[in-house]
Amino acid sequence: MFTGIIEDLGEIKNIEREGSNIHYTLTCSFVNELKIDQSLAHNGVCLTVVNLDAENYTVTAIDETLNKTSLSDWGIGDKVNLERCMSANGRFDGHIVQGHVDTTGKCISIIEKDGSWVFTFQYTTENMTVEKGSITVNGASLTVVDSKDDQFSVHIIPYTYEHTQFHALKVGSTVNLEFDILGKYIAKMMRRN
Repeated sequence: MFTGIIEDLGEIKNIEREGSNIHYTLTCSFVNELKIDQSLAHNGVCLTVVNLDAENYTVTAIDETLNKTSLSDWGIGDKVNLERCMSANGRFDGHIVQGHVDTTGKCISIIEKDGSWVFTFQYTTENMTVEKGSITVNGASLTVVDSKDDQFSVHIIPYTYEHTQFHALKVGSTVNLEFDILGKYIAKMMRRN
């Protein structure tokens, strides 16, 4: 379980394919605090630490994960949003994030607004967003500003822009989307009636 509050940008140091799996080796500011078998969200995708040394750690993505996320687009030197699992004794600053990506989306617009940015994303899925509801984009917990059937917008403040992967996104970039879990349950119940 995660909150969508990004802790750090990790850098991909190595990529190794083994069968249909891909092993990603990364570094970040809290490598010394990680342990084997720990869950860590990478651009919103929950992956398990499988190897660790003083400077780097490794996670493995299986075929199912690679097919549903943007991980197969990653390259050596790329930066990814990182978040460790939620601590049970702290504040809950974001929203409930599972680290289970629902689909990918495309950035279709970036508008600078005199110190902040409006990002618009398009997606194809049965899930939906609602105005002022929560959405996770590459692991970052955000508030939906403009919701349409197949797209939504979010406003990004300078801190988020600088300290997450948002500063590297361009029109056409693929992002991982996790829709609000409460909204997904409500939509499922409504379809039953």
